Amino acid sequence: MNIIVLIKQVPDMEKVKFDSERGVVDRKSAGTEINPFDLNALEAAVQISEKIDSTVTAVSMGPPSAKEALKECIARGANRGVLVSDVKFGGSDTKATSTILSSAIKKIGDYDLIIAGEKTVDGDTGQVGPEVAEFLNIPHGSYISKIQDADGNEIKVCSEIWEGTYLKSIKLPALITVTKDINVPRLPSFKNKMKARKAEIEIIKFEDLVDESLDAGKVGFNGSPTKVKKIEVPPIAKREGKIYRENVSQAIEEIVNIFKEKKVVD
Repeated sequence: MNIIVLIKQVPDMEKVKFDSERGVVDRKSAGTEINPFDLNALEAAVQISEKIDSTVTAVSMGPPSAKEALKECIARGANRGVLVSDVKFGGSDTKATSTILSSAIKKIGDYDLIIAGEKTVDGDTGQVGPEVAEFLNIPHGSYISKIQDADGNEIKVCSEIWEGTYLKSIKLPALITVTKDINVPRLPSFKNKMKARKAEIEIIKFEDLVDESLDAGKVGFNGSPTKVKKIEVPPIAKREGKIYRENVSQAIEEIVNIFKEKKVVD
């Protein structure tokens, strides 16, 4: 089985700053890491490869620095890493990103299963995985919390939607997006870290992807229909309180009225 895992290098969201004038994340203001949900996707792929003969390919769209994220993927069990990188891709929204990634997957060639995290911590939309599947015209399942079985023909998964758990059987080739409940990503061993340091990361550029379905007007900022006009950071809500030191009866009366207003008591 050939498995592709979609990986994104994201900024450390606890330290990153926002450029409110441009309406974008200032990615240079903090360090980077692999999107946590994508680590779950990678672990799911590696676990499948341990049960049936599989090749795991980590694919990331990003700047040249994303090579390090792909090397970490190899250290965590992937067989190869492919970086989709070009200045023309800068400013891509979810649709443009999905268009580029789907074209890159076609360029890579034969695949049976694509696994992605349910969302990224810097965008939080959950759109790229399903959109890639739609561009590839393959079935997809979202919010997968468990993989029950997988072979060369189909994959059986549990999908968490609202308050229900659904058992789904999906014919391959297909794409799934996984939640953090699916597994606990393993840490790379020293041996695999050394192996990853020597790994060659394949590069796919814009000119490698040009076909009848992709042109310069469909990628980057110009190919992105989503435009952020304004970012507002809401003020931190503070708890309100009152202190009654002498008039206890007044305090009790006000508390009772508040409970009635909030319908805590009738």
